[in-house]
Amino acid sequence: MRSRRRTLSLSVDGTGEIVVRAPNNMRLSDIEQFVSSHADWIAQRRASIERARPDLSDGAVISLCGVSCTIAQGRRARLEGDVLFLPSSERERAFVSFLRRLTRTRMTAYVEEYAARYGFSYSAVRVSSARGRWGSCNARGDLSFSFRTAFLDENEARYIAVHELCHTRHMDHSPAFWAEVGAILPAYRQTRRALREKGAIMLFF
Repeated sequence: MRSRRRTLSLSVDGTGEIVVRAPNNMRLSDIEQFVSSHADWIAQRRASIERARPDLSDGAVISLCGVSCTIAQGRRARLEGDVLFLPSSERERAFVSFLRRLTRTRMTAYVEEYAARYGFSYSAVRVSSARGRWGSCNARGDLSFSFRTAFLDENEARYIAVHELCHTRHMDHSPAFWAEVGAILPAYRQTRRALREKGAIMLFF
């Protein structure tokens, strides 16, 4: 893709295709050389995407909220113990609807817990389809969480809740913001590293 941008960027989509964004006036040979120089990264990224690709077939195992669940056929999407029942028709749609419900319940509970404990104020908790980030906070204090946070374990999901609550006081990533996050979750740096490794799940659904 060409545009008025000044720099080159490289990404790999959910199908494994390479996406290059380049300035309008850049030579094709320079773009090809740029892609070639990142061959190792492309291979690693494709492998990471394949590892993250969810399997929704009967008998497959998928991790939700840090728990391994076995998928089985059922009339509606529901979780019973460690078995996730999904309908045979429109399975992916039913799965995403289930993830949305799960995310709303889970993230609302975490937000309410930390808001009460540390005196945060917020306006609402919403569930989004965002791919670029796990959560967000706007100037009104509305907190939004991607339904894909359902794939995160408890520590990771709690970090996302705290991160967005801290944005109700600091609408940036200043030292003051990180100091507040660290005061609540001292091990947040390790959690952030784990989240970067899970980022490929954002490419699906």
